[in-house]
Amino acid sequence: MHDNDKRVGPKAAEDDSVEQIAAKERRGLSLRAMLPNAITAAALCAGLTGIRFAITGDWELAVALVVLAGVLDGIDGRIARLLNAQSRFGAELDSLADSLSFGVAPPLVLYLWSLQDWPRLGWFAALAFSICCALRLARFNAQIDTDEQPHKSAGFLTGIPAPVAAGIAFVPFYLWMITGSDVFRNPVYVAIWISAIAFLMISNVATLSWSSLRPRRQIRLELIAVAGLLFAGLVLEPWWVLLGISVIYLALMPYGLWRYSKVKRQ
Repeated sequence: MHDNDKRVGPKAAEDDSVEQIAAKERRGLSLRAMLPNAITAAALCAGLTGIRFAITGDWELAVALVVLAGVLDGIDGRIARLLNAQSRFGAELDSLADSLSFGVAPPLVLYLWSLQDWPRLGWFAALAFSICCALRLARFNAQIDTDEQPHKSAGFLTGIPAPVAAGIAFVPFYLWMITGSDVFRNPVYVAIWISAIAFLMISNVATLSWSSLRPRRQIRLELIAVAGLLFAGLVLEPWWVLLGISVIYLALMPYGLWRYSKVKRQ
């Protein structure tokens, strides 16, 4: 066999794989692979910056940045799937960012806004929200490679997602901004509210997910119009719109339970 004959066998395959890896390293990372993780990092920065504005008493900016973090968190995974750029690193980064943006920032903002007037039990309520968010994210990570997930296989989620819980936790703030009444700033009411939302995060309640919502094709133009009006509402009357979204989500939870029980029976 001459020296220039093609090599065969495991050794040749190993050398070829090493050459392929080296070639990929020389080409560097593509923007497609970095974009979803960059959006996740932006969501993390938005949530943590909300704490900074809460410290200075800029409540509107603080809450708005946490909400912005939720919006960015909602699109990074979809962009990753659209670009076929999913990775285990991205999933771990997303969970770590969520634990800070939605498990640390919202309870700290609410503590500085209201709960510090009831320092002991108010702080326990804030801790409960953070702990439940961390537990929910840990449960999600532990089940990533689990094949048997009844809720997920049926198109549902288990409990309230962390970004949604963060947005709903601010309902007393939305009402305070709309009405100007200090009743909604009462630390006792706020503590009870966020404790209830914390429990819903780690509960086994089946909740609706985007994949379970299948609108008919005949109303696609109407949905586009509603999306446009929703964006305009967020610009012009953000607190009314955020309150409305929170109320609608909570009102749909019984419908989600009924729909899941129907799917489970089938």
